[in-house]
Amino acid sequence: MFKEENPAKDIKSAETIIGPSVRVEGDFNSEHDIIIDGEVVGNISTANNLRIGKGAVVKAKIDAKNAYISGKVIGNVSVKDKLKITESATIKGNVSAKILEVEPGASLIGQCKVTSVPESKAPEKIEKETK
Repeated sequence: MFKEENPAKDIKSAETIIGPSVRVEGDFNSEHDIIIDGEVVGNISTANNLRIGKGAVVKAKIDAKNAYISGKVIGNVSVKDKLKITESATIKGNVSAKILEVEPGASLIGQCKVTSVPESKAPEKIEKETK
């Protein structure tokens, strides 16, 4: 995934970059990394990594392999592997990921689904244990 220490280095690996002064409307798909620092309205799908910068505003349904969100997202976020929501992030929508990391200070209004729950801790087993 993107290197959190210095996201600027990740620009070299990204195929699609939406700069801070850019506004995009519409749906787009990518097989490679996407960096968004501007505004996107539509749907975003990538088979790889997505980074939404601190000043970015995204109104979209998002599908990605990994995502690192620091900006504002309005819409559902579905990530196959790791989703990191930083302290500056605001998400209004449901999120699902195999691994979910939320920093203190982040705002998440919606439902969370972690898809890697071990069989031994599935909801039916937990309910039986508490009865």
